[in-house]
Amino acid sequence: MSLHPIIDKAEVGIDFPDKYYSGGFGRDCSFEARAEDDGVLIRLVRGGTDKRAAAIHLHHFLLAGIIEELARSLSEREPIDDTHREPLLAAARSFAAALEKAGT
Repeated sequence: MSLHPIIDKAEVGIDFPDKYYSGGFGRDCSFEARAEDDGVLIRLVRGGTDKRAAAIHLHHFLLAGIIEELARSLSEREPIDDTHREPLLAAARSFAAALEKAGT
């Protein structure tokens, strides 16, 4: 497990019929993201006295659908500001390059 600092923030909510859970993860928290054989794992971890962790495992087809839907959504809205767009673009290019390399 390789944890990295969260430089922004994340919020997680789970809505069950009789309960709602939510939690925030900020600059004092960490994340892990890794590719696995059947999908990807994303974990958010908060230490200290208010410990919590959230994990989601997405299979490859679901992740592909999510990325496609994000692309469609981005194309239908005003452009994201450069401060946020540039790191997203760099990460998307790295992701695409890693996928291309794996296919060779």
